[in-house]
Amino acid sequence: MRRVVFAALLVLSATLLFAAAGDGAWLKEVPEKDRIRANPMASDPDAVPAGAKLYAQHCAKCHGEEAQGKGKRPSLRSEHVKSASPGELQWLLRNGSLKKGMPSWSSLPEPQRWQIVSYLKSLQ
Repeated sequence: MRRVVFAALLVLSATLLFAAAGDGAWLKEVPEKDRIRANPMASDPDAVPAGAKLYAQHCAKCHGEEAQGKGKRPSLRSEHVKSASPGELQWLLRNGSLKKGMPSWSSLPEPQRWQIVSYLKSLQ
C-alpha cells in the first residue's frame, strides 16, 4: 500500500513539475527595461533563417525540432511564448532559468540571440 501511495505522489509531483515548466512564471522575473526592448533584427530578412539554424544547433535538442516540446521541456509554440515580447524572450535566452532547467545562452553573441527570437516569433 505504501508503495502505491508513494508512486502516486511521485507521478503527481512529476506532473506538477512538468506543468510548471511551461507556465510562464519566468516572465515575472524580466525587468521592465528588458521587457520593452524591441528586436533590432525584426526587419532583417535573413534573421529568421539564421535563427532557425541557431535553434537547430542549440535549442532543438531540448525543445524538439519543430519547437513542439520534448519530454519535460515545454513547447515554444505555447501561449506564454506567443504572447511574450521579443525583449522577454531575449532576456530568457541571455539569463536562462536554472530552476526550470533552461541554461543561459549568454555565450551566444546578442545578435544571434535576437535571430533566435526572430525565428521563434515566426512560428506563431
